[in-house]
Amino acid sequence: MALTEHYIDSDELHPIDVVENIAELHEWEFDRIADDQIAMAVEGQWRTYSITLAWSAFDETLRLICTFEMEPPEEKMGRVYEMLNSVNDLCWSGAFTWWGEQKLMVYRYGLVLAGDQVAGSEQIDTLIKAAVVSCERFYPAFQLVTWGDRTPDEALQIAMAEAYGRA
Repeated sequence: MALTEHYIDSDELHPIDVVENIAELHEWEFDRIADDQIAMAVEGQWRTYSITLAWSAFDETLRLICTFEMEPPEEKMGRVYEMLNSVNDLCWSGAFTWWGEQKLMVYRYGLVLAGDQVAGSEQIDTLIKAAVVSCERFYPAFQLVTWGDRTPDEALQIAMAEAYGRA
């Protein structure tokens, strides 16, 4: 059964309502932080990822942030930044960034829905799964650069073409 069959056909369906229904369907832990924001935990093969989706009516964008904790030693930060550049060259949708103060690796994506466009449930479900797949794909490479004394080029050799897990 398609995800859209779980929804009433309505142009008034808020994107975060759709995300909440998807989280319920997948039995993910979630918290509706506000009318325009939801946070959830999605288990992957390597770890559980924190995912937040927020709707901005101002610029009509559904923003996704998927994070996982990392604590690289200060002397490895040059390699971490080099790794970020290499990884982002391989990502066609979304991008990784490092939030040093929070010690978080962050995958970000913004889905622009200008002109009163509506994101379908399959589209949002795919957006969430793509974030988890990207994190699963590159998590081992980030760890090798941080803790395995590997160069970014060496670490990227193990980045799988497709990750397996439960998204």
